[in-house]
Amino acid sequence: MPRSKRSQEGYLLVDHRASPGIPSALVQTGHFLDAPAGKVAECPTYTCSHCHRVVVMNPLRTRSREWCGSCDHYICDACGAAKKAGAACRTLNQLFDQLQEGMTHG
Repeated sequence: MPRSKRSQEGYLLVDHRASPGIPSALVQTGHFLDAPAGKVAECPTYTCSHCHRVVVMNPLRTRSREWCGSCDHYICDACGAAKKAGAACRTLNQLFDQLQEGMTHG
């Protein structure tokens, strides 16, 4: 059965119904999810298969997300830039396997 891209998503829930929330000045930096006092914020996430960075998917993003056809997973913008610059697809799990094999054979 083929997987969908959505089947690889995680989920982030920020519940500020009983807290002061995240100040709007921090939200404007682009590094924080907009979760004001008394509100709940929900967003899908994905884990980059190349570096295992967890990425919160901004629902307001207009440009396309980076996708690696070799490993058939979403990748973060930094790994997408490296791939466009000629880096080969190498997932973090593949790197771990190579390191582990090197330790057992070395």
